[in-house]
Amino acid sequence: MLLAVLSGFLLAAAVPWLYKLLQGRINWALALLPAGLTVYFASFMPEIAAGDQVLVSYNWIPSLDIQLSFLLDGLSLMFALLISGIGTFILLYAGSYLHGDRDLPKFYIFILAFMASMLGLVLSNNLISLFVFWELTSITSYMLIGYHHEQLKSRKSALQGLLVTVGGGMALMAGLILMGSVAGTYEISEILNNGDVIRDSGLYTGILILILIGTFSKSAQVPLHFWLPNAMAAPTPVSAYLHSATMVKAGVYLLARLNPSLGETELWHTILPLFGALTMFTGMFLAYRSTEIKKILAYTTLMALGTLTMLIGIGTELAIGAAMTFLLAHALYKASLFLVAGSLDHSTGTKDITKMGGLARIMPITTYAAILAALSMAGIAPLFGFIAKEMLFEAVLESNYLTSFLLVLTVATAMLGVAIGGVIALRPFFGARKETPSKPHEAPFAMWIGPATLATLGLLCGLLPFLPERGILSAAVTSVYGEYESFYLTLWHGFNLPLMLSIASIAVGVLLFFGWDAIRARLLWLDKVFAYGPERGYEKALDGMNWTAQWQTRVLQNGYLRYYLLTILATLIGLVGYTLFTGYEPRLLFDFVGVQFIEAVIAILIVLAAVVAATTHSRLGAVVSVGVVGFGVALVYVLFSAPDLGITQVLVETLTVLLLVLVLFRLPEFLDLSSTAARMRDAVVAVAVGSLFTLLLLTATELQLHDPISQFFVENSEPEGHGRNIVNVILVDFRALDTLGEIFVLALAAIGVYAMIKFRAEEYKK
Repeated sequence: MLLAVLSGFLLAAAVPWLYKLLQGRINWALALLPAGLTVYFASFMPEIAAGDQVLVSYNWIPSLDIQLSFLLDGLSLMFALLISGIGTFILLYAGSYLHGDRDLPKFYIFILAFMASMLGLVLSNNLISLFVFWELTSITSYMLIGYHHEQLKSRKSALQGLLVTVGGGMALMAGLILMGSVAGTYEISEILNNGDVIRDSGLYTGILILILIGTFSKSAQVPLHFWLPNAMAAPTPVSAYLHSATMVKAGVYLLARLNPSLGETELWHTILPLFGALTMFTGMFLAYRSTEIKKILAYTTLMALGTLTMLIGIGTELAIGAAMTFLLAHALYKASLFLVAGSLDHSTGTKDITKMGGLARIMPITTYAAILAALSMAGIAPLFGFIAKEMLFEAVLESNYLTSFLLVLTVATAMLGVAIGGVIALRPFFGARKETPSKPHEAPFAMWIGPATLATLGLLCGLLPFLPERGILSAAVTSVYGEYESFYLTLWHGFNLPLMLSIASIAVGVLLFFGWDAIRARLLWLDKVFAYGPERGYEKALDGMNWTAQWQTRVLQNGYLRYYLLTILATLIGLVGYTLFTGYEPRLLFDFVGVQFIEAVIAILIVLAAVVAATTHSRLGAVVSVGVVGFGVALVYVLFSAPDLGITQVLVETLTVLLLVLVLFRLPEFLDLSSTAARMRDAVVAVAVGSLFTLLLLTATELQLHDPISQFFVENSEPEGHGRNIVNVILVDFRALDTLGEIFVLALAAIGVYAMIKFRAEEYKK
């Protein structure tokens, strides 16, 4: 299992070498990996269909009880099959679509890493490892969306997707950590069995909101939907992969995975259906207004993500069954449609669907795939999308929350879906032949085998629905909902209300299809309204962030060391001082009992030397004063039985004084460059810092939070350190790293002294 997840990263590392070896045939070689993974995961289908699970665990961070563990059940198996199966066709397609591109090896590296990240995400059985793979999908998708990095649009779209998803990822991380803390484990398989513990916790609301922010940002729910259509700046193979089975469904996957733990609450049954339904209708409405084929498909992906979120939120057995069925149907038709869109663009040189027509005879295989996939998206029998739509209507009708609201938006979305399906299936291929920038031609084998196969699978699943039901869907429903009683798939449910709604949606959808041009023209005034939508808020937030960065750079990072020190010290005074005076009782008692005369003299000398160093206009006086401070501190170490520190201090202080002498005498004389007000300000800050640390030391000496550690050293010096000289044992054994640091300091001082001697010798030779 671990090798299956990591194989994509390993193969990505070998791409540069393989590309030199295979050149234009590399896509066929690389496609062997996801094809092999598809076979590998498919071998688990009998076991998973029987209700079993596969758990694999490796030690990762045992001290934090974090494992690198993997869970293969119905839900993760379905996603793994989609990721690897569709990934096979994506790699084949990309080799032909991007043939001759100078950055093609880079594309293969990123797409393989992305595939591996998605496999790790859906198979992870640990919340922390899941989050790691979650962020890896954001990073690799950023590189894929920005593949054409020389174009400003690609860079902006990639950055937008990264900021939105990673921003949501930070909230997700907090939610997952809180969930693990409440459940007492980070293992997902254990958390799923303790849902009551999380739902009964006072932190449930916070956990749910944080996780929903992360999942909604990833799966582009309203109002965070704007980044997804802009991600169409990516090459078409990337769009097909991201929208069908991978990144944008990661949020949906996590919602489905955590349904047993977070679901079955009023908050869950309200938030998810509400945002899901709004996203569903918004996506299809925006698709109806668009003419660029990739944008149309991107907006219909929003529709699908909203539908899945709504169904998971409804949470009934029928709704979960409809969600899993719709997820599979969408993956098959959406991957096929995006690959068809790439073939049309590759063949005609345009993405505008209004500028295409009469291509059926020229591109018969592409036409076949487009018609089947588009009809499945529209929910037309006998395609698999029809079964999914019937179950969707039935699930919404049985919803216990927001039923009327959800039903109206669902039916309206289905009507628009029929119209969009007709636009995609008919406008480019039938009607009058239109002139295009490039002479159209049928796509090569590597580009049509994927969409044709996937579209055909959509037809077979519709005609033989028991195959996907018994093969994977039943196990997926069990993983998300639990044991089911009545989930089954069939093409014919009899004359019932869902069928009537389906017929009505088809009838109105046909009218919307024929009126597409006229209605779309009448909706152009909405462009001004949408200009003030969520994307404008994102842009304003980004501008504000850039303004803040520029401001703090001008004010805080201006290149003047004095301002850096002032900022650091002022922050220190504010935070530490506030904590000291509000959380503790500062000790202002000065006890001089037991202070010897020599100690008092040294302390007074240090204070006077520091004052002189800060006020003198003589370089030599300043150097001498600094030296007095340093050597005075060394004497304090010696008097208090720390000869090792005293020796180190003497050596470093000697080197410092010598360096200061050598440097300062090569500089101009001292000048009063600071104003009196600036010097007074610096003096106030210096006195405040000194007073603060004096209070901290006096307070610390009065606090005894733990027993003295000295007794530990006395008792363990000989048995643990095998030495009777306690000081030596402390330095060599108990504080070995500290002693090593002092050795480095001494060595550095010796090197400095040697360098100065050599420097002076060379000067004398000259």
